[in-house]
Amino acid sequence: MQQTISITAISSISPLGISAEEIWKNYKKDAHCISFRDFNNEKTPVAELSVEGKNVISKLREESQHYKSLDNSVLFGIYAARQAVKNAKWDSDRTFGINIGSSRGATELFEKYHKEFLSTGKSSTLSSPTTTLGNISSWIAHDLQTKGPEISHSITCSTALHALLNGFAWLQSGLTDKFLVGGSEAPLTPFTIAQMKALKIYASDTKPKYPCQAMNLDKSLNSMFLGEGAAVACLEKGNKKNALAFVQGIGYATEPLKHNISISTDADCFQKSMKMALADTPAHEIDAIVMHAPGTIKGDLSEYNAIKAVFGNHIPALTTNKWKIGHTFGASGMLNIELAILMLRHNELIPIPFIETEVEPKKISRIMVNAVGFGGNAVSVLLERP
Repeated sequence: MQQTISITAISSISPLGISAEEIWKNYKKDAHCISFRDFNNEKTPVAELSVEGKNVISKLREESQHYKSLDNSVLFGIYAARQAVKNAKWDSDRTFGINIGSSRGATELFEKYHKEFLSTGKSSTLSSPTTTLGNISSWIAHDLQTKGPEISHSITCSTALHALLNGFAWLQSGLTDKFLVGGSEAPLTPFTIAQMKALKIYASDTKPKYPCQAMNLDKSLNSMFLGEGAAVACLEKGNKKNALAFVQGIGYATEPLKHNISISTDADCFQKSMKMALADTPAHEIDAIVMHAPGTIKGDLSEYNAIKAVFGNHIPALTTNKWKIGHTFGASGMLNIELAILMLRHNELIPIPFIETEVEPKKISRIMVNAVGFGGNAVSVLLERP
């Protein structure tokens, strides 16, 4: 028999800000967080950290000589983890597990060191330890001085929700009572941007009021763009009084590949993951879904088709945050969890301003959260208000 798993804290650093109050305030606005930067002489939409967010990362970098050599992806994770642990009041007992993942890892440093190698034929001393994928969780464990297991992984854009799955499994196993899970991404670098543009999925029309048309099923152009940030949650075994939300169900699935970035027309992986997360919960009891919906033509439509297949005539209210803050790759799933928790807390749906809301929920008590990565690695998490 599964035990209740509580989310007792969640913290993030993103274009929306660094505090729950500021983040909710920005979600309530119809404005996006897009700015434009020049990459290879092309005007490119991106979503950078807020000014306050950049300032706290700069201060964090100066705290230690060691931190000066770390990639932003690591520093983003350290900052979010510190705040989450503080909010969960885990300060007195640092015996907990850590699983923080990333899709791309230390992109800025990797590109810097590789360019240096091509130029000089030599590599800097710290090029290897500061670009390994595991250094996010390792440095967070070092910073927090924890005593539990440290895990890192990359499952592309569903990385953070896979971290939640791992933490859920560890707690259910009885090997630990607390787990810190999440994802961090700092992908606003020349090579990473070029990779996305090469796939022909990056937003190219910079004129519309909303360059990313996530969940606009009538769009004729792909409109995904990248954002940066990290989000970290504290999981605890049991029905905790300070719970922000309960993890009522989890689901996961992978579908056969037809192409490296393919997903089937009706997103078979999402159908399986959502059904698994629902388990015995009736479809009509789900009030909203925070979709993965990256702003690509096929990605958005296939996920919507999967939702129709699973929920039939009881499609919940649908939303996504990628039109506002971009696709943060490995961190995106936990930022979706954060949005869901905020909507549960305020009992209010955050709509997409350029999409007509077909369902206006009278209450928000249960929310499904989706994420999927290259190769059809889908995860669905069902959250319930305490």
